[in-house]
Amino acid sequence: MTQTIPRRDFLLGSAALAGAAAANAFTCVEIASAAPITVPTVDKLSIRVLVDSSFDLFFRPKQINGVSIAPATRVGGDYRKSLHNEWGLSLWLESEGGGNQRTLMLDYGYTPEVLLNNMALIGVDPAKLNALIVSHGHYDHFGGLNGFLDKFRDKLPADLKLYAGGEDNFCHRVSPTPTQGQFADFGTLDRRQLAAQKVTTVLCETPTVIADHAFTTGKIARRSSERVLPNTLVEFGIKDGLGCNAGHYLPAEMEGKIVPDEHIHEHATCFNVRDLGLVVISSCGHVGIVNSVKQAQEVSGIQKVHAVVGGFHLGPAPKDYLTQVVSEIKALNPDVVVPMHCSGLNFAQEANAQMEGKVVVTTTGSRLTFGL
Repeated sequence: MTQTIPRRDFLLGSAALAGAAAANAFTCVEIASAAPITVPTVDKLSIRVLVDSSFDLFFRPKQINGVSIAPATRVGGDYRKSLHNEWGLSLWLESEGGGNQRTLMLDYGYTPEVLLNNMALIGVDPAKLNALIVSHGHYDHFGGLNGFLDKFRDKLPADLKLYAGGEDNFCHRVSPTPTQGQFADFGTLDRRQLAAQKVTTVLCETPTVIADHAFTTGKIARRSSERVLPNTLVEFGIKDGLGCNAGHYLPAEMEGKIVPDEHIHEHATCFNVRDLGLVVISSCGHVGIVNSVKQAQEVSGIQKVHAVVGGFHLGPAPKDYLTQVVSEIKALNPDVVVPMHCSGLNFAQEANAQMEGKVVVTTTGSRLTFGL
């Protein structure tokens, strides 16, 4: 069962970006088609938490509104090795549908050491991966990527693709410091390193189907009461091939500016699970988790929301704002809400108060299963 729907063309000039890429010696770059997508349907989806900020040894299996969650399992018998936790997120996505299985990896945590340690203990097989996805340009979501590729590139498909939300994902980001006008470096996703690993970057500024099972939202429209809470600052520009060419989506005078980060090309990864509805995975949700879900509904033509999963960046939210956002999530009527990473304990408490029985807590290594 599939649905064919029109989608907005958020690109302000694919040809301009392609020309800029060539001029700056970018290699292995594709731009997702602006043609309408056919939203796939899967029979089953599982999400394994490779990296998150906490691990609960006493976590027990449970089932809530048709969603099963199982605690971490590990391979090998060396008791001296343990799952590690850090500020960041990495998810392993396995789906079944149409007689086929697909495996995707969404984000890569803060460091390769933690990511590779947990992958080994959990026992996931990189050789099964069909594609990679990065949600946005924050180091705690791409920091482990190059180390992962260094270790496993020879096990991955020769034509491996990394699906990124858009050009903004490659901008240089900094964090403010107490000293006026001073910034701390927060890294840059380096397209040159990806090209050296023979990884093709696909800029998904419009909705894009991935490996015939998943789809991305494309650029997320700001249509709710949500706002981008303070986070990093972003520098628009490119130097020696490092950084982002903002010329196709921002005025020319923004070149070289360092401004508050609006995450213009953050995107969400989504699945339509048969008879259940949408599973919307937001790794950080800086642009708003309600905005993200509404975007998924619009580009898919599917209104039923089965699960909202991932980081919602509401840890720093003031109480009145948090209460309002949770009420808007409740109005979407999801079967379950699964907060991770930057969602915040305050979010979990408020969501439990407003949506009792729908909040699913996870831990590093745990597995969520949606569908039969």
